[in-house]
Formats: sequence, C-alpha cells, structure tokens
Amino acid sequence: MAKDLLWRALSIDSISPEYFPKVALYLKNGSNYVLYKDPERVFTADDFRRLERNLAKFLYVRSGDIDVLNEHVESNLGEMLSREDLNSTAKSRILYQASVNCVIDMFESPEPSVNLLRCRNMVEHIMQFVSEDTHTMESLQTVIDCDFYIFAHVVQVTALSLLMHEKLFKLAPDEMNDVGIGSLMHDYGMTFISSAVLERKDALSDIEYWKVKQHTQKGYEYLKSGGNYSDIVLNIVRYHHERYDGNGYPTGIKGNEIPRSAQVAMICDVYSALVMDRPRRKANSHTDAIKIMRDEVKNGAFSPELFNYFERIVNERNGV
Repeated sequence: MAKDLLWRALSIDSISPEYFPKVALYLKNGSNYVLYKDPERVFTADDFRRLERNLAKFLYVRSGDIDVLNEHVESNLGEMLSREDLNSTAKSRILYQASVNCVIDMFESPEPSVNLLRCRNMVEHIMQFVSEDTHTMESLQTVIDCDFYIFAHVVQVTALSLLMHEKLFKLAPDEMNDVGIGSLMHDYGMTFISSAVLERKDALSDIEYWKVKQHTQKGYEYLKSGGNYSDIVLNIVRYHHERYDGNGYPTGIKGNEIPRSAQVAMICDVYSALVMDRPRRKANSHTDAIKIMRDEVKNGAFSPELFNYFERIVNERNGV
C-alpha cells in the first residue's frame, strides 16, 4: 500500500499542453513506472495524440509533486468539466482522479481547514456532475488502476449518495454539502486498521472482522474530537453500517432511529462494494448487485422504501 501511494494517476484528458505545470510524468508498465517526460520538457499536443494512439488513459506523477498536480487540476476542474470536446467518460476520469486525490489527502490530514475547503469544493463538483450527466453511473465504473479500493469506493459512494439526496429530498445547500463530506469521509476509520487486514484475499478471522467493525466508531470519535464536522457528517461516519432490523453496528439502533443520511449511505456503500473489484472477490454486475440487495431488503438490511427509490434511480442511470 505504501509503495503505490508514492504515485498518483493523472488522466491525460486533464493535461492542457498550454499551461501544464513543470512536473515529471511517468507511464506505468506492469508494476514499474517509466519516465515519459522530465520536468523541464513541455508536454505538447503531439504527446497527447501519441498517448491517445497508444490507448493510454493515464500518466503518473510522484507523490512529491502531488501538491502541484492537485493545484493544477482542482483550479481548472470547472473548466475541464464544462468542455464540449470531452465526453462523459473523459470528464468522469478527471473528476474521479481529482476526487480520489482529495480523499487521500483528507484521510491523511482531516483537520486542516485547507483540506476541508478542498473537500467542500469537490463535493460541489461531484454534485453538479451527477445531477447533469445522465451517464454518471456508467462513467463512475471506470476505476483508476493505481488507486486503492477504499479511496475509489468512497468517491463512488459520495456520487450515489448525493444523487439520491438530490432526487428525493429538498435539502439546503449546506446540508447537501455535509452529506457529501460525510460520504467522502464515511470510511475514515479504516485508517486505523492495518493494511495487512484490509488487503487480505482470504476470509478474515473473527478477531480481524471485529477490528474492521471498529472503523465506524473510531472514525466518528476521531473526527468529532476535532470539532470541525457537523452532526450530519458524523452521523454518516458512525451509523453507515447500522441495519434497518437493528442487527448492524456499532450501536444496534434500528428503523428510523438511524439517521436518514446514514441509511442512504449504507445502501450506496453496499452497492458500491458489490460492483467494484475487491481484494477478496471480483465485481458483480449491476443486475446481480441489485438482486443481492433486494434479497437483503427481505432479510432486514435496508428500509424497503429507500431501497426502492435507490433501485429506480440507479436502474435509470444504468439504462435498465
């Protein structure tokens, strides 16, 4: 895990030859990273066309250059997402990559106000994208191959949760922003669990599973202690594994005792976990994921009403 975090992905669609910053760019060859452009050489339109011909979707930068990269991408994100020459998939790669990089930084340092401001700005971009792009779910299935599951997962959960709230509930902008931040931070407690456990490809032992289940409470307690996060954010972090029948964790509350934003986050969390590759299993199709979740409604996992809304929304966005 630490080795891969030395590198960050950069969608070639987000590189503008006219004003791309002076950073070295690398191509990924298997598990190795090969220098493509040194910091002093200008990235040209010919570079872009060459990479396109070779079907390269991403270049990579060292983590030491990530601040420069983030400033470039995030300051130009609105312009990139409004470009008419980019299709939905290209725009989603740019937004997805920028969001993942933001989440990585948030997980490393959740308290600095600059990271919280970046997080709020990213939520606004995700919100606009999911509300305007009818191919959102299809686009967000494109997972950047150098990202760890947890970071890619929280971005998808955020997009789904914002989409559900935008479609179903009339929330004030500040509330919607908090829903997005809570969704981005919902698995923050995973930072307290060793990578050896998170990346295990075989079944977890009882004690390992118990440790994983602590992530909701640990994340909640740490974020609450800083005093920078609203109750909406903290409720999503703490309660997104509570089940509608009361058999969830960490508190065992049930039904509408569970905050609505946390109920939505749980549904989106389960769906995202099912449709993405994980260390212990391959991704399910959208159709299979919905079938599995419908069975879980019968077993008491989710609010039937909220799940029906969710199914309708994601079916529509997946063209079902």
